[in-house]
Amino acid sequence: MPATPEPIPAEPVLFEAISTPPRSFRPRGFVVMLGLGLLWSLGGGIAFVLMGAWPVLPFLGLEVAGALALVALHHRWSGRAREVVSLTRQHLLVQRRDGTGRWERAVLDPYWARVEWSERQGLALVQRGRRVPIGRFLSEEEQQELAAALRRVLAEYRTPVFDNPQLREARPYKPE
Repeated sequence: MPATPEPIPAEPVLFEAISTPPRSFRPRGFVVMLGLGLLWSLGGGIAFVLMGAWPVLPFLGLEVAGALALVALHHRWSGRAREVVSLTRQHLLVQRRDGTGRWERAVLDPYWARVEWSERQGLALVQRGRRVPIGRFLSEEEQQELAAALRRVLAEYRTPVFDNPQLREARPYKPE
């Protein structure tokens, strides 16, 4: 898969599923975590000063600041990550962006692609021996729902309904 996606000509989208990682950590939660970290370093700092180990104080502050910085970075990176599975008339397209902004893309032929789900390997689109995992951010139940929706949409895609105006306007034969 290329690092940056190449533009595909605009086609009508028949199906699209967007998944993102769960982000339950809100700004209020970050403030609470900051307060707990400050209390931890303050309590530990007082204990170490009373024991006479005052040189430990800067390391306590660095430890809490490092932990908070890592949590903030993870939250920021998870906000950028996403996965889009879309079906057009010509392509079944899987685009994935990770937290650092790198793109992965897989283009499959929707007529030949099939949906596979297993407990061990998760959800994937398979075409001629090529396996493209999808739904990495979804729970097992959500993966099964996505698999059912994809199977239904691909079955509808493979059995098109043709609209013939001549047949639409024709009257049924009535024997006299």
